[in-house]
Amino acid sequence: MAATATPTPEATVLDRRRVMLTFSGLLLAMLLASLDQTIVATALPTIVGELGGIDQLSWVVTAYMLAATVTIPLWGRVSDLYGRKRLFQAAIVVFLAGSALSGTAQSLAQLIAFRALQGLGAGGLMTLAMAIVADIISPRERGRYQGYIQMVFVLASVAGPLLGGLFADHLSWRWVFYVNLPIGAAALAVVSATLDNAVPGGRPRIDWSGATLLAAALTAVLLLTTWGGRQYAWDSAEIAGLAVGAVALLAAFVARERRAAEPILPLRLFRDPVFDVVSIVLFLTTCAFFAAIVFTPLYLQVVTGASATSSGLLLLPMMLAAAASTAVSGRLISRTGRYKRFPVAGLAIMAAGLLLLSRMDETTARALTSLYLAVFGVGFGMVSQVLTVAVQNAVPRADIGIATASANLFRALGGSVGVALFGAIFAARLDAGLPAGVDAQGLQAGPESLGALPAAVRDGISVAVAHGLHTVFLAAAPVAALALLVVLALREVPLSGPATSSRT
Repeated sequence: MAATATPTPEATVLDRRRVMLTFSGLLLAMLLASLDQTIVATALPTIVGELGGIDQLSWVVTAYMLAATVTIPLWGRVSDLYGRKRLFQAAIVVFLAGSALSGTAQSLAQLIAFRALQGLGAGGLMTLAMAIVADIISPRERGRYQGYIQMVFVLASVAGPLLGGLFADHLSWRWVFYVNLPIGAAALAVVSATLDNAVPGGRPRIDWSGATLLAAALTAVLLLTTWGGRQYAWDSAEIAGLAVGAVALLAAFVARERRAAEPILPLRLFRDPVFDVVSIVLFLTTCAFFAAIVFTPLYLQVVTGASATSSGLLLLPMMLAAAASTAVSGRLISRTGRYKRFPVAGLAIMAAGLLLLSRMDETTARALTSLYLAVFGVGFGMVSQVLTVAVQNAVPRADIGIATASANLFRALGGSVGVALFGAIFAARLDAGLPAGVDAQGLQAGPESLGALPAAVRDGISVAVAHGLHTVFLAAAPVAALALLVVLALREVPLSGPATSSRT
């Protein structure tokens, strides 16, 4: 039975029981969307072994991330105009349809198409869940609840590869997708039962032209960062064409938004200094985060000889540290109504953690690596979701959805650019440091293939990888430091009072 909200002069604030029920459904949906960014990675060799198409392998991941990223602004803006409950339900249904179809795929081309469908739903899950939190939770309490969402992100980053490997080894790679169905059904049931669908008045019009231009521009940017230095050289005609196309499409998008009656991304948001600072800091923070989350497992497996499962477990200290610092900072924000100090401290600690990670070499103990990761995790836990609270608190109520979507968009772009940037740095250092006769491409077969090499060659590869990753972490530390400098300019708007009218 659907509960009803109790109106107040400024807000519709749900009672604590309904909040917890609703929030549990939101967390399940967020877990699905974030888990599917990583769970497929360790199952990919098994998938290719059955379906073939190794030359298109990367698109199984890329199609999902592209579809999720380019639709984020559309989900956010449409929810501001038409209400969030039905859109969130639709996002879950689309995601589950993509999951079911992915599990039945008979070719890699089918799997890529169905993963793109999954991504369409995932873009809505991530954005609308955060926006609904802003609708149902008073501003002063949001830090604590957004902190739980941060824990889900970190958990998914660590647990995804572990679960993917377990399903591929002991059940079937298809369960990587089927496991979403009962979890998603539970999330859909909870959200359907606990949220009302208050729809704004009037007859809003969606800026489809602006949405198309923005999606095309973001696709060009993401393809540029995905293909650059990998599929095509950075100075190739293909990459140059993507760069020119991205700039032209962004210029056309800005021109369109200036004239649109209901712009898909209102340019007035960029006149808010809080929005600008948060967007830049989220981009830089996620860029630095991906240096740790992507490259530390490579260090653990290639340099220290840890298995894929062990390397995932060795990341647990980072997850637990991030969860703890997120929970503590969220409670302190709820108690004091102040939040700026947390991203400032967090980014300083993140930069210190990256400098510690840069000290690792082929002789560093795994326990020390986990300690360094814990330091990094403490810092990261105080940044990302706190900034989401800040931007939701600063923008007008009518723009909560698109402001939240924009925060997620800059976060996603930061991850894409971070992987490309640090991947290029690592590749350049690795090529220069590998033993004679060893091809960097050969390492793509997996760390386990190193066991068949002579001991001297293995040692040489370990040293080269350690030195390459030293450079990666050393380059990531100034990115976190730059984010720290930017966040110092954040204008703190104290959190107080209940949330205003709900759009759920």
